[in-house]
Amino acid sequence: MPEKAKTVYVCNECGHESAKWYGRCPSCGEWNTMEEAIKSPKRSGKSDLGFQGAASEHIFKISEIKSDDEVRYLTGMKELDRVLGGGVVKGSLVLLSGDPGIGKSTLLLQICQYLGRSLDILYVSGEESAHQIKLRAARLGVDTDNLSILCMTDIQKICEYMRTLKPGIVIIDSIQTMNISEISSSIGSIAQVRECTNCLMQTSKALDIPTIVVGHVNKDGNIAGPKVLEHIVDAVLYFEGERHLSYRILRAVKNRYGSTNEIGVFEMKDDGLSEVENPSQMLISGRPKNTSGSCVACLMEGSRPILAEVQALVSGSGFGNPRRTTNGFDYNRLAMLIAVLEKRCGYIFASSDVYINVVGGLRLDEPASDLSVALSLISSLKDTPIKDSVIAFGEIGLGGEIRSIGSCEQRIKEAARLGFTRCIVPYHNYKNLNDKIKALTEVIPVRTIRAAYEAAT
Repeated sequence: MPEKAKTVYVCNECGHESAKWYGRCPSCGEWNTMEEAIKSPKRSGKSDLGFQGAASEHIFKISEIKSDDEVRYLTGMKELDRVLGGGVVKGSLVLLSGDPGIGKSTLLLQICQYLGRSLDILYVSGEESAHQIKLRAARLGVDTDNLSILCMTDIQKICEYMRTLKPGIVIIDSIQTMNISEISSSIGSIAQVRECTNCLMQTSKALDIPTIVVGHVNKDGNIAGPKVLEHIVDAVLYFEGERHLSYRILRAVKNRYGSTNEIGVFEMKDDGLSEVENPSQMLISGRPKNTSGSCVACLMEGSRPILAEVQALVSGSGFGNPRRTTNGFDYNRLAMLIAVLEKRCGYIFASSDVYINVVGGLRLDEPASDLSVALSLISSLKDTPIKDSVIAFGEIGLGGEIRSIGSCEQRIKEAARLGFTRCIVPYHNYKNLNDKIKALTEVIPVRTIRAAYEAAT
């Protein structure tokens, strides 16, 4: 007799399967992640959709494997190519995720215009009709003859089309709408998303076709579906940005073919996404002059230095417990900096509300931004503006000292390029700078926060 389908519980974090429900996953230890799913009986025979080239009966020495035949396809957008590590690798599987309406489908349709010059593109949509895609393509100016639209959700048929047509690149929008008919779970369930992604991976690797997959996010901002979805793909890209702002940031959280430190900056306009090749200029434009509580910081995103304005507001508190609010800066880091400023420097914030904001939606995660935040706090507390031509970077220790940072030369070059005439840097970094870097702008070495504030005002 044929085996019947049975109910199992699958962890949406690690993919662990269990015959009964647990409040806490036995594998990864996460709470409330077990979800009910229908497990279909095993199919007899082997599927012809598998990756035929994965298993090999030969064992190779690492020195015998050739690596000089890597092929990358440029997308026509330098910001996207930067995040991918130089373009889309042939045979790779890329997952693009982000909030609804952030611009995922717009970005993928725009790159089809450039890719269509040399490649045949198969755009598979499970959410929109062909007419809707045509209207959006006309608005974006996409009219290449090498773009084929397929509106279908059966992943096995889609893989058959890939085998028959052998396109140069495949775009799936989105993976949560795809399904395998032999799996009885509903569309978008953990089992469907996992098996559909696995089927796409096997097909793209076997045919050496690069595939870009759009993934939805849940209410927490994480990629919807099991965590194993991110393990299957070669690269995971997040499209970030505020709905009320026009700027978007593309960030890689996983990339087998490049760095995960690079970011791409885009601006959403009426005719689609446009690249922001100089994000530093964009982020500090419109900065108020002769206003207290403002200082410019420089953060490193991979190999790219980016300047951002840090704003601080210190005002008297009307309650016994003063407020501490941050936007784009770590709250615990702010608490530490305030404690250092009070204990080591004598600046009292105990009776004041403190607000920190990083302009442009960026987030300052590296310690090199400590000095800029501290100077903006002191500036707002004493109501004394930081000079407009000043930029500062350095890590602050618990003893109130300014510690050395990395990539100091690149930060000074970017600051000088944008017209800043005075750079406040840690003393230990200054000793290692060559005369050519020092000639670009006035570089002031400091050891303490108080010395940095005196140099900035």
